Amino acid sequence: MASTPERIILASASIVRAALLRAAGVDFTVEPAAIDEHRLKQGARRDGDSAVECAAALAAAKARCVSNQHPEALVVGADQILALGSEWFDKPGDLAEASAQLRVLRGRTHRLATAACVVHGGVPLWRATSIPELTMRRFSDAFIEAYIAAEGEALLGSVGAYRLEGRGVQLFSRIIGDHFAVLGLPLIELLGFLRERGVLSV
Repeated sequence: MASTPERIILASASIVRAALLRAAGVDFTVEPAAIDEHRLKQGARRDGDSAVECAAALAAAKARCVSNQHPEALVVGADQILALGSEWFDKPGDLAEASAQLRVLRGRTHRLATAACVVHGGVPLWRATSIPELTMRRFSDAFIEAYIAAEGEALLGSVGAYRLEGRGVQLFSRIIGDHFAVLGLPLIELLGFLRERGVLSV
């Protein structure tokens, strides 16, 4: 008799990450992790960690947090940090902050430190990181205003105030790296692990 596939839990409130997994045909549930991301980021900056090291630590912390409540499940944690040189960006708190972020980022190249981790029974089984590089074009203030008016508060859920799957793609002149990692999840690598684990069909 075939064994029952392990349950998968996404330890993230990200609508985009859930949509990526769902579109790929993965059966999962969502349970966002309750961790103090601000405190962990402060500690990482104090310790001199890179953005990708911090993203990896946050992804693992989220997965472990939910795994403690569901030790029988495969828990997927993920995180992403926008780094412009040595400066890290958080999600904008309001539309005025979103506008300010876009003004800082335009005409410049930034990186998206993206990380994911799978934990089972409190033990990390798999990790992956990716650092796409994105260059924004030199758009006008008027373009920013029109863009924010069109996108509205949906931008507040995205670091850097853009959603590449929507109008945000118009902000860029060049993107180097994995498309799925830009959206917040190294999906190809994760699917490969799930196949190796026997959760997905081969």
